[in-house]
Amino acid sequence: MSSSTSDHLSLGAVMFPWPAKMLRDFYFRIADEGDVDTVYLGEVICSKRSPFLKHYLPEITDRLTKGGKKIVFSSMALVGTADEVREMEALVEKTDGLIEANDVSLVRLLQGKPHHLGPFVNIYNEGALDFLTRLGAEKACLNPELPATVIKELAQKSAIPLEVIVFGRLPISISARCFDARAKGRTKDNCRFACLHHRDGLTISTLENEPFLTVNGMQTLTYGCGNLIQAIPELQQAGIHSFRLSPQSGDMVATASLFRQCLAGQIDATEASTLLASYHPEMPGFANGFLYGQPGHKFITDGPVLNPSPLKKTESA
Repeated sequence: MSSSTSDHLSLGAVMFPWPAKMLRDFYFRIADEGDVDTVYLGEVICSKRSPFLKHYLPEITDRLTKGGKKIVFSSMALVGTADEVREMEALVEKTDGLIEANDVSLVRLLQGKPHHLGPFVNIYNEGALDFLTRLGAEKACLNPELPATVIKELAQKSAIPLEVIVFGRLPISISARCFDARAKGRTKDNCRFACLHHRDGLTISTLENEPFLTVNGMQTLTYGCGNLIQAIPELQQAGIHSFRLSPQSGDMVATASLFRQCLAGQIDATEASTLLASYHPEMPGFANGFLYGQPGHKFITDGPVLNPSPLKKTESA
């Protein structure tokens, strides 16, 4: 179902602790109905969750391949134990296809081999991008906190295609400690999968009881759902032609179809955002402030992203 245009739509790795059968059914539907070009597969956040995906991985990869999807295997975002080091070494040694490095330790292991760079590898300037490109990177998904002005500058000077996350809760940081386990009074080693009941993460509130962030095991994400659908034309003009959707528990097939229409200029951005909200009714609201160089929780609904004025009409997520 890939588009014939030069614009590329990808589906990032599932970051949340979905049960094995839920993962299988999700990827089977993406394989059969999802209008995406590339699917990233792998446990990115916590090695304890790896068996959920591995149980059905051969079936999933076979179904995705038959569905015409390109598969890239994603590494963990934080490699912190000897077992995780061995797991990542095995990933590099035994994987025939492309690997997405989400930790700089993987960049070292993949040095000289073609690979992708995930959004957890920090790239803030053209020097870092050029260095990583020379080590073998063929594509890079940029950090979600970069403003559009920096994205344009990187795109103009990059020797490789760059990708931007345009939908989904945005990753902010990752820690060696597990926030879900802590919330249950447990340790990371004895977590008993405290995260399993949170399909889109656990909401964290301020002392004033206002929702602030989302945590997902060891990961911190935005509370609002990233939505850059209205900025796609400007991102295309800036030189970005690869766009990533980060899986949430809503209707990702309908979401992919909507973004494909947007890439082709077939739908108005306001109408698209309204439809997007209906596909993900569990989401508290949208956010795009980072792209405008403003606080990330804001959702800015008018004005250009490449020449933003100081005052914008905003909504807090």
